[in-house]
Amino acid sequence: MDEAVNVVIFEGTAAASPVEEMLVRVRRALLHDNLEKLSRIALVDRVFLITNDPALAGMARETGAEFLLNRQHPRSFHFGEELKKLVQDHKLKKVFYLSGAGCPLITAAELEEICGKLAGRSSFLYANNIQSADMVAFTVPEGFGGLELPSMDNSLAMTLRDRGGLELELMPQTLGLLFDLDTPADVLVLGAGPFAGPRARAAIDLLSLDYSRLERVKEVLGDSYQDVVLIGRVGAPVMERLNALLKLRLRVFSEERGMKALGRLERGEVVSLLGLLIEQAGLKQFFDYLAGVARCAIIDSRVLFAHHKYDFSDEERFLSDLGLWEKLEHPWLREFTRLAAQCPIPVLLGGHSLVSGSLWALTCELDPTHTKSGNS
Repeated sequence: MDEAVNVVIFEGTAAASPVEEMLVRVRRALLHDNLEKLSRIALVDRVFLITNDPALAGMARETGAEFLLNRQHPRSFHFGEELKKLVQDHKLKKVFYLSGAGCPLITAAELEEICGKLAGRSSFLYANNIQSADMVAFTVPEGFGGLELPSMDNSLAMTLRDRGGLELELMPQTLGLLFDLDTPADVLVLGAGPFAGPRARAAIDLLSLDYSRLERVKEVLGDSYQDVVLIGRVGAPVMERLNALLKLRLRVFSEERGMKALGRLERGEVVSLLGLLIEQAGLKQFFDYLAGVARCAIIDSRVLFAHHKYDFSDEERFLSDLGLWEKLEHPWLREFTRLAAQCPIPVLLGGHSLVSGSLWALTCELDPTHTKSGNS
C-alpha cells in the first residue's frame, strides 16, 4: 500500500462533578469500542491515543494503541500545537484524526473506506463537517510545520483547506459519521435508542436517566404533520432528512452555525435573534410562545447562552440538559431550565450535537427501513 495511515485520537477529561463523570464513563466505553474497531483495520499502521487520563492506559494496551499521557488540563491544552508536535515527532504523512468519543457509531466498513481513500491519495482532506469536525483524514501538506493550527479541533478541516492548500471532500451523511457524544442529551438519545453497542449499553444502563421527555418527543416525531421547533445550529442535511423520512411541519430557526470554528464565540460576537426575543419578552413568554406554536421543541441552548454572554461551566450546562433545574444556582439558567422542563410541550436541551447527530439518530430510529443494530 501507499504510505501508512496513522490514527490520532485526542481524549481529554476534567470531570469536576458527578454529571461530568457520568459523561466520562460513557465516553470511555465508546472510545474502547472505536479502538477495538481500528485494531482490525489492515490499512492502519499505528494508533496514537493522547489523553490526560492515566486510566486509559490499559485500554490502549488491550487494543494495540500507543498511549501518550499529556498532563495538561483540558482548558490549557492547545489542540493544534499538540497535533503538530505529534505529526512532526513521528514524521507522519497520512493522518486520520478522531476526537475521543466522536462518531462512536461508525462502522468497520466506514473506517476501512476512509482509510482506503487516505492511503491511496497524495493530496487529500476528508472531514465529516467543515465547521465542526470531529473526524478529519488528511495528507500532511508541505509547510505543515509553519501552519497556525486551531486551539480546538472544530476548525481543523477549515484550517487545512484555507491555509494548508488541501481540497476538501466531505464524508457522506450517515449515522456512523454524524452521531457524536458531547452532552447528556446525546447520552439520552443513545440510551433510549437501539444503536448502542454492548459496552456503551452497559455503561448507560448503570445511570439513572429520565427518558420521559425524549419519549414524548419521539411520539410527536412519529406522528403525522405535527409542528416541531428546531432552534440553534441546525444544518440543512438534518432538515432535509426530517422532511424526507418523517411527516412533520418544521419550524426551524437556525443561527450562529460555525460560531466556534469562526472564532465568534471566543470574540464574544454571537448574536441570536431568539436571544433578543427573550430579552424583550422574558423567558416565561418565550416558552409560552413555543407551547403555542408546536408540539415539541429541540433546542441547541449554547447559542442562547453565548448571546447572553453566559460562560457556564460544563456542570451547569449538563445539569440544564438533564432538566435538573433544582441543582442550578445561576438565576437565569435555573429559570430557563425550569421553564423548559415544565413546558406543556416536551423540550429537549443540548448542544450542537443534539440538533445534528442526535437528531439524525432519532430519524434512523423512527425510519422503519433503517437497520437498528448496534455499531458500537
